[in-house]
Amino acid sequence: MVLIFVYNANSGKLNALFDAGHKLFSPSTYPCSLCALTYDTFTENKIWKAFRKESGLEIEFYHKDEFEAKFSDANVLSYPIILGLKNDTLSPLLNSNLLNEILDIETLIERLKSTLL
Repeated sequence: MVLIFVYNANSGKLNALFDAGHKLFSPSTYPCSLCALTYDTFTENKIWKAFRKESGLEIEFYHKDEFEAKFSDANVLSYPIILGLKNDTLSPLLNSNLLNEILDIETLIERLKSTLL
């Protein structure tokens, strides 16, 4: 199974700059809880990066515009979301409501582990 992480943000350098500023100056209104968990203001969260590298999981990351371009027939209602891709079928693993409730990277990692077992 491939894990598909879809951020509630669009791709591109200008969007990345805007997102970094938003996280820095108004983190409570930042619309992507998945970005806030897996990235600090400018770099990937160290705990997350270590887990990702050591887990052996196949993970793909998309901004919502990239995801919608590649998976145009996917029926995703809201972002961010973590999906599982198996045999060309996408299945939700952690939806935006669940991701919005997660307050730290350790909890996200534990939720992923329990979902995948």
